[in-house]
Amino acid sequence: MSGKRHILNIESANQAARSPVLSGAFTLVELLTVLAIIGILAAISVPAIKNFGKSDVSVSASRQLLDDIGRARQLAMSQRTTVYMVFVPTNFFNLAGGSTIFQSPSSILKTLQQWNTASNVLGMQLAGYTFMAYGALGDQPGNHQWHYLASSWQALPAGAYIAPWKFYNQFNPGKSFNFSDPVNAGAWFSVNSFTYTNTFPFPTEDATNGVYLPYIAFNYLGQLCNYSGQLLLNANQGQDFDQDYAGGGVDIPIAQGSVLYYRDLTSHALQVGSPQVTEMPPGNSTNLAYNVVHVDPLTGRATLEYHKIQ
Repeated sequence: MSGKRHILNIESANQAARSPVLSGAFTLVELLTVLAIIGILAAISVPAIKNFGKSDVSVSASRQLLDDIGRARQLAMSQRTTVYMVFVPTNFFNLAGGSTIFQSPSSILKTLQQWNTASNVLGMQLAGYTFMAYGALGDQPGNHQWHYLASSWQALPAGAYIAPWKFYNQFNPGKSFNFSDPVNAGAWFSVNSFTYTNTFPFPTEDATNGVYLPYIAFNYLGQLCNYSGQLLLNANQGQDFDQDYAGGGVDIPIAQGSVLYYRDLTSHALQVGSPQVTEMPPGNSTNLAYNVVHVDPLTGRATLEYHKIQ
């Protein structure tokens, strides 16, 4: 009897070896639990990832603007002349009398290159800029010419732009934009609008002038200056006060969000028109969390002033 039981046990063991062991598999309840946990983690992490991306855009834009302001300053010193950092406002294409620079025949755009460049600048409103100088090393004495000191117009990264209110008061230079500190309601700040001129050749150095464009300027010592190259000391010279109660200099507020440029509904080509500007989150250029690039008048050096509600 004992031998017979031994044979049966061996057969049972062989059968078990041939059959797959299912003891390590997940049940439906366990799978659903894991999926639920993954969904909760995704819901928590996605907003944080989005905010990280927005913060990264703001940091990149600030870094780029700081570097290029430094570049304008270095160009002024190396070229021994006044260098203008010229920005792209909205509606730059409008002329007196209701016409635009794109109406044919144009009083501004004379060549195909000028047409193409101006068309590209349509997509840089609030975010574009370049460097110019009247006279540079190599010009003949008494025969100074306008020079573009960059190969093309540049723009801040997508998702970042200069706050629209920095471009307000085009025909009222020195007008300030006031807002209160969101943490200390008793503290008010004043950031003046850009100064404008219509003396720059636009959009290339061989073009005529007539388009009103905002700018900041650096003299041959690398200091902030007015259009004539005189040291920028106060707002009576048509430039910007500091963001504080005292001092001087230039403040350029950086906003984050979207700038939707006017496009043809069929071809999606850029068209003449004002862009639709949306700050995300709303108010981030004034009362939520804002970045201001400040340029010191005496040294011409730029620093980033960052404020965020605690």
